This record gives sequence, structure tokens and C-alpha cells, in this order.
Amino acid sequence: MAQLDGSQLMAEGLHQEGVDTIFYIMGGPNILLSMHAEKLGIRLIDCRHEQAAAMAAHAYSRVTGKVGVCMGAGGPGAANLLTGISNAYLDACPVLGLGGSSAVAYYDTGDFQEFDQLSIFKPICKWAARVHTASRAKEYVHMAMIRARQGQPGPVYLDMPGDMLVQKVDAEKVWPLPAIQDRSVPSADSPSIERAVDMLAAAKNPLLVTGSGIFWSGAGEHMRRFVETTGIPFFTTPQGRGVVPDDHPQSMLGARSFAFKNADVVLVVGTRFNFVIGQGKAPRFSPDAKFIQVDVNHEEIGRVRSVDLGIVGDAKAVFEQLTQAGEERLSFGDSAWLQQLGAKDRENREKMSPLLNSDQSPTHPLRLCKEIRDFIPRDGILAVDGHEIMNMSRQSIPSFTPGARINPGPNGCMGVGLPFGVGAKAAAPDRTVVVLHGDGSLGLNLMELDTAVRHELPVLVLVSNNGGWTARANIHVPGRELGHTRYDIVAQGLGAYGELVEHPQDIRPAIDRAVKEMESGRPALLNVITEPTARAQTVPFANYAGESAGTSLM
Repeated sequence: MAQLDGSQLMAEGLHQEGVDTIFYIMGGPNILLSMHAEKLGIRLIDCRHEQAAAMAAHAYSRVTGKVGVCMGAGGPGAANLLTGISNAYLDACPVLGLGGSSAVAYYDTGDFQEFDQLSIFKPICKWAARVHTASRAKEYVHMAMIRARQGQPGPVYLDMPGDMLVQKVDAEKVWPLPAIQDRSVPSADSPSIERAVDMLAAAKNPLLVTGSGIFWSGAGEHMRRFVETTGIPFFTTPQGRGVVPDDHPQSMLGARSFAFKNADVVLVVGTRFNFVIGQGKAPRFSPDAKFIQVDVNHEEIGRVRSVDLGIVGDAKAVFEQLTQAGEERLSFGDSAWLQQLGAKDRENREKMSPLLNSDQSPTHPLRLCKEIRDFIPRDGILAVDGHEIMNMSRQSIPSFTPGARINPGPNGCMGVGLPFGVGAKAAAPDRTVVVLHGDGSLGLNLMELDTAVRHELPVLVLVSNNGGWTARANIHVPGRELGHTRYDIVAQGLGAYGELVEHPQDIRPAIDRAVKEMESGRPALLNVITEPTARAQTVPFANYAGESAGTSLM
């Protein structure tokens, strides 16, 4: 009778769940698992830090809509996944973390790398479990993938003791997998849909606010039909952008703050009331505004702020229902409200134009953003990491396709940019991937440029190098100054194309040279020296005094 070990069963379980890529660092006790995975055709991308492996899996998930998978060896290897997994948790992104661990048979004996890994992952995962016996390995992989994907997505973790991975079991004793033959999509009840349409029909200044839930439910076309049927203006949180193109006539990003403050009925679909939209409260929104909240997770309804109508349902299904029910009653396309928003959008864009086209040296970061905007294809993927440059890119670089924009998200996690680029390019090898990095944040995971070189992942990295963390202030801020690190020389040493760019008129020619070099499959890095005092004109990320805060495009 055939016998299989736990490593092979884990690998087969991943393969059967459709996993085609794992980001990891090799090491015990996971070596056999990686060997079995490779034999099954799963692509193994070995990173230079487990933190970066988790971040790459995060980006892979955000581009493909599938569960990204990362793996760390026992002890510190698994623990190093924590930062990336916690980032996925706050971003509600489905990632499966796999951690090798010490043998169960030697628990509480001071075994090599023995500590309770499972307990440290539980607070930052939707679900975390330990696979105690090889016979249930496939079943646990299946359970993990189900939990990561269904409902509000999020990361999960499986702890893999070393003795389980080498344990051999008879093939007939392997637990069979449960199967889902068909699954319904939760929709709203008819009275709730009718009430939502009544509220919107009575509004003078209606607004649709959406987020990543539209991407995860595949509801982009359904949202577009609702928007175009009703004429309602819409705004999407940064990482949700692209599900409906940013240049859609009812998307007026330059008027976001004005729209939030003046909307009287706000339909919120597939996004949480977190700091990104000021918790949906005053002063970001009018204190008199009425809110309709739609979320697949019933626990999110009314959790942060009071809502006038809560609807539990999948975004795709609810948009279909709203479009059908509102087709004859909702028509905002020629409204004074839409014209007012359009005027505000044009006004704010005109204010920003001088900096976008500035010839000053050092280069203003908005000029760098403009050069990227003019270069990146409509289906290009933009990963952004930093502080000032991330805020400025939101103001100035649009997105046009789903899964085309990745940033640190609600966790504000620095160091994600280059790992995100690696994961995005692995997920979409035929799409242009641009990483826009601050110089401070780049230093955290710079060695992932080596990962991109070794695995022939030609990402284009542009560094806004303002010589330190955040913009230089008029007062001394300890730890701010870093100097202008020659990241271009580091890139060359790692085998990538590297170039220093000191003047704005040289950015586009440098991009063109970099793209030419990338045709051979190697990544490129352009180290652009930018104005150190340039500060993004946005609402602060956080207010540590405890007052309401949020972010803004304008």
C-alpha cells in the first residue's frame, strides 16, 4: 500500500486548491514540502526576507484575486512573516501563511526553535490552526483556503510541525476533501433595496463610495452599470481604484473632499468605515448626511458609525438589485450637484498643474508622478510605498483596470513597495509593473531587487529620493535625514539596471532607457533626486490626539 508523507500531502493540497506560486525562504522543516511543490509545477520564488515573501503574496492576491501563499521555516522564519501577514489582515486581503515549527513530540522540552507560533498568529489572522497529523494535511489546506476567500477575505495561517511533515501515512487513510458543487451569492432583501432607492431618490447630493470589496466580489462591471444607469458620482478608496476607470465622467477625484463634506445621502459599498474615509464621520462628512452601508460581513454594518440603512450582501448582487430597482427612479446625470463637482474637480486640477509641469531642480515629486502617469499603460500596475510620494501619487496618477493599484493600505506599512512589485509581476508577467518608492521605505526591503533579478521579474522602480523620511521641516526632526543614498549603484551591483536622475527633463529619457534594458528580463531602478521640502497637501493619516482624521486626494 502506498505511503505518503505530510510534506507531500501539504504540497498536493496546495496544488489541488489551485496554488501556482509560493513566496518563501528555504529551510527546515519545510525543505521536503518545497521539493514536492516544485515537482507538482508550483512556482517557488525565494525571497530575501520572509516579511517580503508575505508582502509579495499579498500583492499577488491583489492582482489575481486569488489567495496568495507565503512560507517561512521554523521559529524566526515563521515569525518573520508576521509583519506582512498583519498588513494583509488590516487590508482584508486573502493570504495563506505556512510556518514550519518544532516537532509536537518534543513540545515543552526546549526543542530547537520551540515557541508557540500559533498563538502569535491568531490575533492577526481570520483563522489559524496547527496540522497535527499528516492524514489531515490536505483537509487543513482546504479549510484554510475556504476561510481566506469567503465572506470578508483575510489572511490565514497553518502551523506545520516538523514531525507531521515527515510522518508517513497510508494513502487510504488520508481524509477526503469536502467539495462545494455550487454556492449562492448573498443578496439583499427586497424591502431594503426599495428603501435604499427611496433614500437616493430623495437626495439632492447623492454619493457612492466604494472600496476593495468591489474587486474581491468581481463587481466592477455591475458597479459601472449602476453608475451609468443612475448618473451618481462615485469615489473609490485608493486600493479599490480601477474597477471602474478613474477617467470615467462620474469619477471626479479632484473634488473628493468637497464631495464628502457636501453629500446628503452616501451609499457605501464594499469598504469599511476606517481612517481612509475619516470613519465616515464629521468633519470629513456632513453631520447631517444619511448613510446606506452595504457589506458582505454583517459585523461591519454600523460597527464604527451609525447608519440609516444597513444591507448585508455581496456587492455584485446588490448592485444588480439597485440598478434594476432604481432604473426608472434615479437620474442624477444632469444634476446641479454633478456640475458642481465637475467644476471643483477642474479647479483643483488646475491648481496642481504648475507643480506637475515644474522644471525646478531638485525635481518636485509631483513632476515625477506626472512622468509616470504619462508613461504607464492603462493596464499597468502601480505599487507605491512611502509617505509624501504615496500621497502625491494618489492625487496625480490614475488607475484604469482592477487590481492595478497597491499601496500600504490601512496599516501604513513601510517597506512593501519592492515586495509588492515582485508579487505583482509574478502574478501578471505580461503587464507593466511600476514601483514608486520613497527612499526611506526602499531601504527596508531593498534586497528584494535581487529576488527580481534572480527570477527575471522586470519591474521598474522609481525612487523619489528626498534624502530622508517624510519632507524636511523648518524644525530639527531627529532621525529624518538619510542623505541621498546611491540606490542606483546598489541596483547595478545586484545585476539590475540602475541610473541616477537629477533633473526633471531627464526622467522620461531615463525611463525609456530602463524599459529597453528590461527587455532582457532584468529589473531597473531610477534614483530620482527630489525636492526635500515638498509636502503632500492631504489630510493627515492619523491624529494621535484622538480626533477624527482621514486621507484625501485633494
